[in-house]
Amino acid sequence: MANKHRDIDKEQLLKLAYSYCDECIDATKEVATVKGVIDIKERHLPTIRYFLNHYLRKKHFEFYKKTSWYRAISDEDHPLRDTIKNIEELFEALAIDVVANEQKGIFYAKNKLGMTDKNQVDVKTEQPLF
Repeated sequence: MANKHRDIDKEQLLKLAYSYCDECIDATKEVATVKGVIDIKERHLPTIRYFLNHYLRKKHFEFYKKTSWYRAISDEDHPLRDTIKNIEELFEALAIDVVANEQKGIFYAKNKLGMTDKNQVDVKTEQPLF
């Protein structure tokens, strides 16, 4: 069976993932104050969709679409499988840190990271036999 995979530089892809994480860490937002507009640090949550659809395109790095990304993870023989898993771990580690330390991204934490804000309580009651 012929190799159907593109020839993609693993090191360059990983380098771009680190660069994207750095952008998320160094992100700021403009806020109007009485002294004028100022930049306030506000880290962003890294997302695979933005990374694939926008960040890589801005960096002129031709890569797969989102479906191919997930297909590569499930294919044990794919040459980028380990690199992609490492990138997902980087993004998740940063996301968890942002959520944990800045109390934001609650929906991201619930949906993507599997976190919850509710405690599960099991209550068992017995009916009297009279």
